Amino acid sequence: MTIALSLGSLGRVDWRRWTAVGALAFGMWQPVQAQTSAAVPTRSVTEWLTRMHEASRQRAYTGTLVVSTGSTMSASRVWHICDGTQQMERVDTLTGTPRSTIRHNSDVITFVPENKTAWIDKRESLGVFPELLRTPSNAIPDFYSVRENSPERVAGHLADVVDILPRDDMRFGYRIWAEKKTGLVIKLQTVGEQNTVLEQVAFTELLLDAPVRMDKLKRLMGDTKGYDVHKLVLKKTTPEAEGWRLKDTVPGFQSMSCHTREIGGSQVPGNAPMQWVFSDGLASVSLFVEPFDAQRHGAEKTAVTGATHSITRRVGAHWLTALGEVPPATLRRFATSLERTR
Repeated sequence: MTIALSLGSLGRVDWRRWTAVGALAFGMWQPVQAQTSAAVPTRSVTEWLTRMHEASRQRAYTGTLVVSTGSTMSASRVWHICDGTQQMERVDTLTGTPRSTIRHNSDVITFVPENKTAWIDKRESLGVFPELLRTPSNAIPDFYSVRENSPERVAGHLADVVDILPRDDMRFGYRIWAEKKTGLVIKLQTVGEQNTVLEQVAFTELLLDAPVRMDKLKRLMGDTKGYDVHKLVLKKTTPEAEGWRLKDTVPGFQSMSCHTREIGGSQVPGNAPMQWVFSDGLASVSLFVEPFDAQRHGAEKTAVTGATHSITRRVGAHWLTALGEVPPATLRRFATSLERTR
């Protein structure tokens, strides 16, 4: 799911995911078992998701966030603040390679103390459900429904618990815990076939209305002394301009953005690495296309990490990596539909 809990800046891994990104293919969708039976939800699926989305834009908080994928677990410390128009957040990894990522709206810098490098990037999305309602027409209700469960406590906070259920086998389901007073998402599970939890993200400790200072985060963001700074330069483009198209659409998914990455200042249409992003409002899929290199690119393969699947394959003179928090069959439809137009 394209959800952040302030996860957009958890380093250079794509968290869109919790995003970030399961092990089981969908056959017939088996709905999540609700803890209680609610005949009529108090809010529509759009109303629930909008409430959660807006909560991240109105709160200052700090907390410890844990991501669980199978037997793998990672943790980060999060600081988040928003003044209504500007958002800033800092995320420090507590497991694995030490890394600190600071984000101001779409500007992002990631510090890696071990090798004294810093990576400057731009990311369009920020906050919980960054793609929510950004699609040209909000089709979320056409592909998801909602079911409400009994409230539960998470990290000391009482939370509403809702199931976001897919209406077809093209996407996963989600169980979401939203802090009852504010609507802030404090726990999320991505759910696959037979109620299998593919991935879970949750705060283990959370302080709402924390004294987070935006000016302090801004100063930290600009302090690159002693670091070797690298800037990732992306250029907005269109698949048509780069010579690509999907011959078949995937139900519910709409094109959100397309960028190329500069290589040595050269931008040759169709040769610069390209990322084409799709979303159904919750789940996202990215198609990464680059020139084929026999020394770097091996056999075609598929891989799974929690809720994220990836497929790599050769497409003529190019190499495709399809990545998304969707069932394997959905990702295959994207991968096999991409074709060269010139």
